[in-house]
Amino acid sequence: MTRPAVAVLDTPSLGDRSYLVHDGRTGFVVDPQRDIDRMLAVADQAKVEITHVFETHLHNDYVTGGYALARHTGAAYHVNAADEVSFPHVPVRDGDVVEVGDLAVRVVATPGHTFTHLSYVLLADGRPAGVFSGGSLLYGAVGRPDLLGPRHTHTLARRQYASVRRLAGRLPDQTVVYPTHGFGSYCAVGAGGADTSTVGRERVANAALTQDEEGFVAGLLAGLTEWPAYYTRMAALNAAGPPPPDLSPLRPATPAELRRRLAAGEWVVDLRTRTAFAAGHLRGTVNVGLDGSFATQVGWLVPGNTPVTLLAPTPAELAEAQRELVRIGIDRPAAASAGTPREWAGGGELSRFALATFADLAAVRAHRPVLVVDVRQRDEWAAARLADAVHVPLHLLAARRADLPGGEIWVHCASGYRAAIAASMLVVAGRQVVAVDDDFDRAAAAGLPVAYDSAPRHATR
Repeated sequence: MTRPAVAVLDTPSLGDRSYLVHDGRTGFVVDPQRDIDRMLAVADQAKVEITHVFETHLHNDYVTGGYALARHTGAAYHVNAADEVSFPHVPVRDGDVVEVGDLAVRVVATPGHTFTHLSYVLLADGRPAGVFSGGSLLYGAVGRPDLLGPRHTHTLARRQYASVRRLAGRLPDQTVVYPTHGFGSYCAVGAGGADTSTVGRERVANAALTQDEEGFVAGLLAGLTEWPAYYTRMAALNAAGPPPPDLSPLRPATPAELRRRLAAGEWVVDLRTRTAFAAGHLRGTVNVGLDGSFATQVGWLVPGNTPVTLLAPTPAELAEAQRELVRIGIDRPAAASAGTPREWAGGGELSRFALATFADLAAVRAHRPVLVVDVRQRDEWAAARLADAVHVPLHLLAARRADLPGGEIWVHCASGYRAAIAASMLVVAGRQVVAVDDDFDRAAAAGLPVAYDSAPRHATR
């Protein structure tokens, strides 16, 4: 009896997973990330030859490593025959079966996340052992249907419903589900949270399998939130066949160069924690900590083609940030510097702002009015919010910060990470800012007036 091995390669910062599946000698990869050295290391450790690479769809949330991995290994690169791509590949269609050593893969068309989305059923001894469902059937959720534009959203929502049901209807309950999205990715819609699942579990937990079509579609459309701006660039990059990334060290920047780049309006990003950044930083820099959704936020906030320079305490942290950025198509930041804020400032004065808790905010408001700005997303705001806060989602702050009333600003999010990003952007604009470094769940207990939606919607970010 053939027992397939499935190695899971997580990319937590983007909320995605890639997979290496093998029989002990020969293997295939599903939806690899851009930095293929990680997957090659997994295959090398398992002493497995990668002979096939499968894409479930043209991804919107990251640059694929599929083309580069196939070229590096000589593997067959399987892409939907209906996808318009400009690189050599093996076209596959619904119903195709591909032999991979002692295993086989059956192709199933599952449109919904995109029109040409595919899932791949893993067959061991001719029986389903797992399904690689990409952005179709997720853990308690499905892939969002709106990334191709509002003209297609309703159609894709209905196709997603039909696809998930078709896929589940073909598979036994014990079939393990291996999605690409759903671990914090903005490509997912719904309340996931599980780390593993089977088709049987999804039959009782997934709205696409428990609700009628009208109820499912209405709920899916109501749950759609904003998605990162860089998504608009990913599909075209993936259709062109992205080359492997250049992860060689970045060119070091001097303090004079940093001043010049800041004066030119470029983004100089400090990767340190929000606590360290608030205590002292090079004036004009923006804090996007490497300890959070770094790549997503940089890709969302920095306008396309704007040079980005990275600052961090160590070369290792710069290398980690560089790896994160190549996954979303920012291949070579303009420059970088490992060191301290005083070194970056060349002896000049550092900039600072205060950190506080929701209890601190309540205490201050007992004595004087302050402007509170909530930078969470629309769904988070709708579910629960401070009754008198001003709502400016983080990705809109650069465009709207000039419209905020004068005076001191207290800015908050759900946990403090995005609040620090917002605070750094407001300090650049010359505002006096306090960043609330606290969990929003503590706001009501601190005595702050919290308004709740009568029908709270899912909010995770």
